[in-house]
Amino acid sequence: MEYKVLKINGAILSQNELETYLQKVASDHSLQNKSNKNTYPIPRLKENFELITDVYHMLNEHIKLNIPIHPAGEWILDNYYVIEENVKAIKNDLTLKKYTHFLGIQNGIESGFARSYVLASEIVNYTDNKIDNKNLKKLLQAYQTKKTLSMEEIWNISTFLQIALIENIRQICEKIYGSQMQKYKVENIMERLVEHKENLQFTHLHEYQGKIKQAASMKYAFIEYLSYRLKKYGRKAYPFLNILEEQVNRMGMTVDEVIEKEHFDIALRKISMGNAITSIKTLNRMSMVDIFEEINGVEETLKQDPAGIYEKMDYQTKVEYRNIIKQLSQKTNLSEIYIAKKCLQLGKDKTGKKSTYWLLPNGPRKARTI
Repeated sequence: MEYKVLKINGAILSQNELETYLQKVASDHSLQNKSNKNTYPIPRLKENFELITDVYHMLNEHIKLNIPIHPAGEWILDNYYVIEENVKAIKNDLTLKKYTHFLGIQNGIESGFARSYVLASEIVNYTDNKIDNKNLKKLLQAYQTKKTLSMEEIWNISTFLQIALIENIRQICEKIYGSQMQKYKVENIMERLVEHKENLQFTHLHEYQGKIKQAASMKYAFIEYLSYRLKKYGRKAYPFLNILEEQVNRMGMTVDEVIEKEHFDIALRKISMGNAITSIKTLNRMSMVDIFEEINGVEETLKQDPAGIYEKMDYQTKVEYRNIIKQLSQKTNLSEIYIAKKCLQLGKDKTGKKSTYWLLPNGPRKARTI
């Protein structure tokens, strides 16, 4: 089976702008009962992790060769284990069967993908990978002003956010790979043409080529590093610097302009990578219970229990009640909110008096309170 890859590109938006945008996204979403199998994100996640691993090994090799490391790559060297642990956890948790039971998108280029996966990707890409407890709550609430998320979607939003973050880490790693490959290429040129070494060290350039198509075309990274290396040789390198300047001029730029552009890009990649890895760590520490209870529409509905019993229940009892509502929703295709409201109606007896008993599928059940 050929799996589809979810790609969402967006400019960084302010909190208010993104909340407004997510309200529009919610209004535009048409939903289907299940997600399509060919949008299952785990195959892509495995592919992403393989590339990240390649970059990790490459960076370790380049440290030994004394090749400067891309600043964004330092985040990979220090936090590779964090990505590895999260990838393992996601693969174990998100089975194909579980994924396909999420509500899917019926329209647009995201057709067939799980709605919660699309929403998570929107949030990640429009915040430059920066997720924390406060902004996540507000953004999910903004979406829910137009369409309600199911309990299962809210519980698993953290998983989909991490998948989206790892996708973006992969994109940055492609840039890192290309940058390091160009540095290796420069070192190869330096020892052959400038230093005239007999025992060549940088002779494995062919091993880097072909893995990432864009890597070989990163000319700005090549020019920036070649200029840096040549300037270290002083007068000896002037002829080479003149040739480089002439070639860059033919592109309609100067070497200084290329260097400035490359440094700006390096700074952006470093920030984006730092945001992504910090957000993964934040999500690992984040209490989804707090977010769930604050933004879940079913929870808010059940708190209106006419007998005032629901809020006094212990946590496990609340989970039991919510799970039954979720099961009823899946069997009947009725919304969880609708079923929760019907449960409240059953919280009154025929005379209209408040009752501590709720009628649920297995018969009347009395609430256990704290």
